[in-house]
Amino acid sequence: MPSEEVLREVRAWIAKAESDLRNVELVLPADDAPFDTVCFHAQQAAEKHLKALLTFLGVQFRRTHDLSELVLLLPADSSLPAAVGDLSALTDAAVAVRYPDDLVDYGREDAQELVDAAKTVKKAVMDELRGLGFAL
Repeated sequence: MPSEEVLREVRAWIAKAESDLRNVELVLPADDAPFDTVCFHAQQAAEKHLKALLTFLGVQFRRTHDLSELVLLLPADSSLPAAVGDLSALTDAAVAVRYPDDLVDYGREDAQELVDAAKTVKKAVMDELRGLGFAL
C-alpha cells in the first residue's frame, strides 16, 4: 500500500477531477452552454483520474495532456485500456479549445460524447483503484 503522502496526492487528483466533472454537469444542460469548455473540462477530468491511478501505482509521468500516453504507462495487467478504448477524441479536446487559432466548433452531441468518455475513464480508474485496495 502506498504511503499516506501518496494517498493524499491520489485523493487530491481525484478531487480535482471531480471538480471538472461537477463543472460539466452544471454547464452542459444550459441552453447556451459553452461546449468548448465542457469538452475541455471533460478531458481534464479524465486526465486527472488517470494521473490519480498512476500516482497510486508509483508510476512517474511527464506533464502531458495526451491520455493515450498516460494509459500506455499502466502495467500490462491493467484492465483499464480495454475498459476505456480510444481516448484520442478526449485528448484532442485538451488543445482544440484553448486558443482561438485552434478552435474546434463542438456541439452539444460532441460535448455529451466526451463527457460520457470521461465518466467511463472515471469508472475504470475507480474500479481499478478499489481492486488495489484504495478507499477514499
